[in-house]
Amino acid sequence: METNPNYVDDFRPEYRREYVSRVFRTREEADRAYERLRERGYSDDEINVMMSDATRDRYFTEPRHDDTDLGNKVAENAGKGSLIGGGIGAVVGAIAAIGTSVLIPGLGLVVAGPLAAALAGAGAGGVAGGLIGALTGAGVPEDEAVRYKKDIEEGGIYVGFQPRNEDDARYMYDEWYER
Repeated sequence: METNPNYVDDFRPEYRREYVSRVFRTREEADRAYERLRERGYSDDEINVMMSDATRDRYFTEPRHDDTDLGNKVAENAGKGSLIGGGIGAVVGAIAAIGTSVLIPGLGLVVAGPLAAALAGAGAGGVAGGLIGALTGAGVPEDEAVRYKKDIEEGGIYVGFQPRNEDDARYMYDEWYER
């Protein structure tokens, strides 16, 4: 079975029911993935989105008349984003709960969704391992998390979620990884 050529290279992780994720090469691909999750009833607070600060600036700082839910979420929260250092994990947990994106210094990473609190908990001292640790804590195998970190640093947009059921997990995995 071939992998969709529109996504970051040909990486295809093993199917897992517990957590489904992918790094997308373009804003349009990430928008499509995000919209599919919204169509299946997932709220902004259930969808993890990560990208480099440079990727956010490239794709999400200029207003568009045809913007999508993902674009609106990132752009609206860009001005409200919190800068995370050490010692403010509770604030970040509250920010993540309302869907605000968070900028993590040292990594130049913008995060929205449940993983924002996990990354914030790593603080400035654990930034490098923080992203990998947050992903593995969500159910992503370590080798895959390392790859996602690299793909994000190279301009990819990560989208992931914890499926409510087998149907959602299989549907989104097939949507994101099959032709």
